[in-house]
Amino acid sequence: MVDTKKKVNNDEKLTFIYKAKDRKGKIIRDEAIGLSLNAVKAELTSQGMRVISIKEKPKSLFSKSKPPIVSKDISLFARQLATMLQSGVPLVQSFDIIGRGHENPSMSELLLSIKADVEGGDTLAQALRKEKLYFDELFCNLVDAGEQAGILEGLLDKIATYKEKSESIKAKVKKALTYPIAVLVVAFIVTAILLIFVVPVFKDLFDSFGAELPGFTLWVMGLSDWAVAYWYYVVGTIIVIVKVFGYFKKRSKEFNHFLDRQMLNLPIVGLILHKSAVARFARTLATMSAAGVPLIEALASVAGATGNIVYYTAVMEMRSDVESGNNLEFAMTRTKLFPHMVVQMLAIGEESGSIDKMLNKVADFFEEEVDNLVDNLSSLMEPLIMSVLGVLVGGLIVAMYLPIFKLGAAVG
Repeated sequence: MVDTKKKVNNDEKLTFIYKAKDRKGKIIRDEAIGLSLNAVKAELTSQGMRVISIKEKPKSLFSKSKPPIVSKDISLFARQLATMLQSGVPLVQSFDIIGRGHENPSMSELLLSIKADVEGGDTLAQALRKEKLYFDELFCNLVDAGEQAGILEGLLDKIATYKEKSESIKAKVKKALTYPIAVLVVAFIVTAILLIFVVPVFKDLFDSFGAELPGFTLWVMGLSDWAVAYWYYVVGTIIVIVKVFGYFKKRSKEFNHFLDRQMLNLPIVGLILHKSAVARFARTLATMSAAGVPLIEALASVAGATGNIVYYTAVMEMRSDVESGNNLEFAMTRTKLFPHMVVQMLAIGEESGSIDKMLNKVADFFEEEVDNLVDNLSSLMEPLIMSVLGVLVGGLIVAMYLPIFKLGAAVG
């Protein structure tokens, strides 16, 4: 089957169903992707096929949208490609095998498009650079260095390891942030349900007996009356806040920079983010150093890989210092952001000519630190969360049951 899935802009891409006869006279029925019917027809003809019929594929009203391509898909692709090339499978055939066997149809389409570019004469680095949305400068630069040095298999293995480590540390940081937020949201929902649906039932019961109620119970009932009357305002306000937050998070660099700075100042969580940024810095620079990428060029990619604007700014300042003729140790010390141990390990690596080995050790150390901090945070959060739930839910229950002890006297 002839692959006609040439890469075009996602907004202009159309799918066509065609019937054609190849050079051997075999009838082929397949789908092709292109900018227009004439473009696809010309592509088929250039490949020695005689088009019998071709039409645009109708769009189903009930068709599901394709799942997005996430960083985990890119990490898996890097590992699969590295494994296949190390096994002696040719590059184009590797793309064909990985692309057609991928579970994510969007990723399959992307890989087959890259394969078409490589078949058309592009280097792998050139083909990947056309997909900047999915392959960053670090990935493309390392692939380019590997192709030029003839060690693409080895560098792809390093890229795969780097991506896997990065995904692991991202997952741990997300776990540290998501767990307490999720529990607080659940606590809020449970409290709201009790105030809106449960407390009014007790209020009607107490009113029917005419008992004098404790102050705490009266306060909870007042809070319940307010929640019943204005719950939609609360829900609406929360939705607006979430929407506004999401809007500025996607569109405002200043807002993201502000968030990055504030997150680093949070207790415990800020420490996790600091250490994870140092780990990413060390792992990325080690990978690029091992690939033979010049230091100044490497630092530009490393800055974006740190994942925080504070560290991005610091690494770019280091790059300027190195361009001015200073050594990396001096540049790191001047930022006053990196731990003394990291600076010293890097200095030893510079002197011994083994920066990549030293930085990998630094990355291993700080990744383990992040592991321990996340585990400790989870251990600390469990009793704290139980206390919060106990105060919220237990407080409401106590407020409702306090008057029950007076009901006997009221009835008598």
